[in-house]
Amino acid sequence: MRKNSLILVAAAASIASVSHAQARPRQPAAPLTTTLLVPDRVWDGVGDTPHAGWAVLVTGNKIVAAGPRSQINAPGDVTTIDLPGTTLMPGLIDAHSHVLLHPYNETSWNDQVLHEALALRTARAVNHLKATLMAGFTTLRDLGTEGAGYADVGLKQAINQGIIPGPRLFTSTRAIVATGAYGPTGFTPEYQSQIPQGALEASGLDQMAHVVRDQIKHGADWVKIYADYRWGPNNEAEPTFTIDELKEAVEIANSSGRPVTVHATTAEGMRRGILAGVATVEHGDAGTPEVFKLMAQRNVCFIPTLAAGDAILQYGGWKKGVDPDPPAIVAKKKSFKAALDAGVTICNGSDVGVFTHGDNAREVEMLVAYGMTPLAALRSATSIDAKMLGLGDKLGQVKDGYLADLIAVKGDPTKDISAIRSVQLVMKDGTIYKQ
Repeated sequence: MRKNSLILVAAAASIASVSHAQARPRQPAAPLTTTLLVPDRVWDGVGDTPHAGWAVLVTGNKIVAAGPRSQINAPGDVTTIDLPGTTLMPGLIDAHSHVLLHPYNETSWNDQVLHEALALRTARAVNHLKATLMAGFTTLRDLGTEGAGYADVGLKQAINQGIIPGPRLFTSTRAIVATGAYGPTGFTPEYQSQIPQGALEASGLDQMAHVVRDQIKHGADWVKIYADYRWGPNNEAEPTFTIDELKEAVEIANSSGRPVTVHATTAEGMRRGILAGVATVEHGDAGTPEVFKLMAQRNVCFIPTLAAGDAILQYGGWKKGVDPDPPAIVAKKKSFKAALDAGVTICNGSDVGVFTHGDNAREVEMLVAYGMTPLAALRSATSIDAKMLGLGDKLGQVKDGYLADLIAVKGDPTKDISAIRSVQLVMKDGTIYKQ
């Protein structure tokens, strides 16, 4: 009886303590700061030319005014930042990253997956995220942890809680592969099934349903599936999942409000993904005019990841600009032109991690080198990527009411795309990280 009485007394004290805490007056919220950014010109993320003489007013984490400097009424306590010689524009977006990988010329993919501790990989990723943000990329879609479990979700939480600096992060956790179609490989048959894989295996409709829901359970914003991979008899790329398996994944993911993307380098892998209803196709190395026309008809976005293959071939000894283009580069240029000719929506995504984090501008520059105008490539890396990510009404433009993800670069990137490498200011969510 005495024990029960003590429990009741403790409970009453706890309730009283909570009530007292709730009765205490709340501390007033810190006042929102207001900043006026004054560059030489502003490119708004959609227009054909930058606006000379414009300025942008930011209060808290929102853009509250963007227009001619003389027409912006700033409050008396505003902080004015002059940015002479610069273009102010939306923060850049990289829609295909791997923050838990580092360049393959440092350590092979197999060794990263099998021999690097999760804590080591996560520590590296903290630096990767900071380098990316400082390079002017304020949003990332990370497409697979490559053997690092659900570490991307924890990194996203750390960014959102202000523990570490980094871009806005969209996660896809472990990615989904067909059983036997991924890696690491090359072990004896007796042990191959016991080797940790770089992604989550599935076979059949039931397993596909399970792993899609499992990734959602663990924090995936997007579901990524390998629609093909190098698992043919001679290590050639071949389709992995059937259309029905892909449709099962898309139906489940979409019903939860999440889109699906597919890794697909073959025309057939692309075709199956498109018919299944995916939102984006990654790579598309062997895409044909027919498959790109199908993409355009079904409003499927294309992320060509030009920089990744370019980097891997250079690791293998190709001297870019000196040696002739290898067959893989010739084929990639041909498929990219077919995508442009078909009117496919091109998004910017680099596959960074294959090469150095913070060098994300490499992809945007290559979009131009492969046939896009600087303006078109910049749209792909800002307003078009934002729309693809479902944030077209909040991000990717310099516009009243939009989130204050802004960068200032020296020069005019709408004329010379290399200007995006000269980042003078980085603001994400209204906070200045570089000035």
